[in-house]
Amino acid sequence: MMNLSLKVEVFREGDQFVTLCPELNLSSFGDSIEEAKTSFREALEAFVEECHEIGTIDEVLLEAGFTKEKGEWKPRRPVAEEHMTLSIS
Repeated sequence: MMNLSLKVEVFREGDQFVTLCPELNLSSFGDSIEEAKTSFREALEAFVEECHEIGTIDEVLLEAGFTKEKGEWKPRRPVAEEHMTLSIS
């Protein structure tokens, strides 16, 4: 068994809700927030299972910036987060 801690964003795109994990560039969608989260969990489980089967899970997580702490994979923690505005002419 593997424990993986992830940042997951849920946002609306048209009539759908999208769930996105920026660290893994993995997303899914649904008609409701709960459906989008359930769909994402299924996609994540399939992704992790496939990585395990081909033996690349550690490499994939390390390249995505994760660290293993006490048996749990955790994403990198930013020291700051900002929203920036850029004017382009």
